[in-house]
Amino acid sequence: MDRVGTEFEDSVTSAHGGSHSHAAADGGYGMASLAMGHPGIPAHLLQLNELDVLYQPEHEALWTFMRPDGRPSFTPPMLGDFEDWQRLIGESFGPDQVPLKYLILGSRAPGVFCYGGDLALFRQLILDHNRDGLVRYGHRCCQILHRNINTLNLPILTIGLVEGAALGGGFEALLSFDYIIAERSATFGLPEIMFGLFPGMGAHALLSRKLGSAMADRIIVSNETYSAQDMFDLGIVHHVAEDGEGLDATREFIRRSDRRHSGLVAARRATKVSWALELSELTRITEIWADAALSLSEQDLKLMERLASAQERGARKAA
Repeated sequence: MDRVGTEFEDSVTSAHGGSHSHAAADGGYGMASLAMGHPGIPAHLLQLNELDVLYQPEHEALWTFMRPDGRPSFTPPMLGDFEDWQRLIGESFGPDQVPLKYLILGSRAPGVFCYGGDLALFRQLILDHNRDGLVRYGHRCCQILHRNINTLNLPILTIGLVEGAALGGGFEALLSFDYIIAERSATFGLPEIMFGLFPGMGAHALLSRKLGSAMADRIIVSNETYSAQDMFDLGIVHHVAEDGEGLDATREFIRRSDRRHSGLVAARRATKVSWALELSELTRITEIWADAALSLSEQDLKLMERLASAQERGARKAA
């Protein structure tokens, strides 16, 4: 396990030096002025601390880029921003309000889409034997995920734009999007098994529905890193773009989808009816995850601490 942990620490550090976020490089793909595209957009939506939100009126698209303060993980402050983001979009967009057809999520963190769960927080909650804290965190993630699966009850298509590493909960979050566009050097993985845990916020429910339970289990327990092409071959990623071309590929997807937008929305809704995925299923799995977390050994917690430190070092190096 120590060898595996060292390899993963190396991958965390190298991720920040590999595929970079072009959003970070050019201050938002040159789209900063798009935020002024409609007077009905609430000011608070454009002023979130860790999410940059840009509206493109000609395509009725809302682009959002994670801008983490520190480690590119789902910390409580970032979860709070996502909760506000979803609430404000639900209140302000849709029929007879600000028109919206596409909701896109990317990241400004160089080389990283998202590492997922807040490992430093998990470790402290485990040391404190704080099951309620673990469950609260997990339930918040599940609620955000479930709302995204259901596209905030709006007739929209959701798109995940991946430049870099999508690991753990970052990969789980992407599974809730209608479409995933990934640059060729993007990587995907669920490393939780190496420190005695499993991904507890959506991977089982969504991968089993998309790929079947046997393949889902293989991915969840393998601790393998998958390329964008691997995920495309499995049907998880919908388009592989060359490095540096993820934004253009997303724009092209929007252009090609516009004429058939209503049909695509209806088809995705039908798929989700067949899934019959209730929030209660997600939260029950999270509670199993919380109980498993409380049984981790001292060695597991040390590895979790090392990985959190590696993420922190990588974020500082990239800053």
